[in-house]
Amino acid sequence: MNSPDTDPETLRHTTLDDVQGLSLGIFLCGLGIHFLTTAGLMTGQTAGIAVILSYAMGWSFGVTFFVINLPFYVLAYRRLGVEFTVKSLISVTLLSALSELLPLGITIDALHPGLAAVAFGACAGIGLLAMFRHNGSMGGMGVVALLVQDTTGFRAGYVQLLADAVIFALAALIFPLEAILWSLLGAVILNLTIAVNHRRDRYIAT
Repeated sequence: MNSPDTDPETLRHTTLDDVQGLSLGIFLCGLGIHFLTTAGLMTGQTAGIAVILSYAMGWSFGVTFFVINLPFYVLAYRRLGVEFTVKSLISVTLLSALSELLPLGITIDALHPGLAAVAFGACAGIGLLAMFRHNGSMGGMGVVALLVQDTTGFRAGYVQLLADAVIFALAALIFPLEAILWSLLGAVILNLTIAVNHRRDRYIAT
């Protein structure tokens, strides 16, 4: 018989737990993206593709990020369930809106790209970690990474690092080398935060 401390039912997150966890994750990811774009840097995964397109085409990051994620919801629904898909859709939608609102409330006159990279990696890494622990994600490569981890045991953070390598290789053809190097620092901090801390065998509440 399970004790109260180990009973799976007592370890499950409540709806309030999920709301605060996902809200915190969305805010931290949005703040990280704001630091990133203010310094003219980029990142990997789906957000990175959206950032690159927004720079190159002059499009809104929020709208671009939302549209790019749409095809991944089909995969999320089929392989990771309705709850994960709905939470990810809500999270992506709110982040897209937040990314449009943050520049109205936070104006940064000067920001060193190195500090921007560290701030982005730390904020977004902790934000995504909070979302993963509440069965959500920012869609896109996050869905693929979690699926690979759950089916093969290969860490989600390492999956995202590999995807980032491809995206940064393509970005290097367009952006200055210095921006690429600082951006890589931010991506490494983000993904190592997830790789080291996102362990389902250690954290079992869902």
